[in-house]
Amino acid sequence: MQIPLRSVTDTRTPEQRKRIMAAVKSRNTGPEVELRKALYGRGLRGWRCNYKRASGRPDIAWPARQVAVFVDGAFWHGHPSRHKPGRSGEYWDRKIEQNVARDRRVDRELRDSGWEVLRIWDFEIHKDLQGVIARVVDVLERREG
Repeated sequence: MQIPLRSVTDTRTPEQRKRIMAAVKSRNTGPEVELRKALYGRGLRGWRCNYKRASGRPDIAWPARQVAVFVDGAFWHGHPSRHKPGRSGEYWDRKIEQNVARDRRVDRELRDSGWEVLRIWDFEIHKDLQGVIARVVDVLERREG
């Protein structure tokens, strides 16, 4: 389904908007890199980045333990503190709604095939990196056996 590109008045020219959107990274974002460095510093190894063989291409995956970690941007993935429907316009409301639906579908597909899924908000990494690491370690330890 194609989403109309301009359902609300944009304050940028099409060229400016294209440059801005092209700069938005889908891989190796700051929070992802920060988490990977912290996991490595904790001694955790064996993960794969953007693992193609798992549904949704997890940001970090331990295939042998079937653990998938997604680092979700709060706006792009619809966290209520960062995305308020109606505020950014119809286009973004639909786009984010589709992102959330895709996330749920991917989670279900992974779980149905035996994977454990962790979804971590980008701001959680900034606010409580040690807590996030503890969650990842807990899941990995449970899946080790």
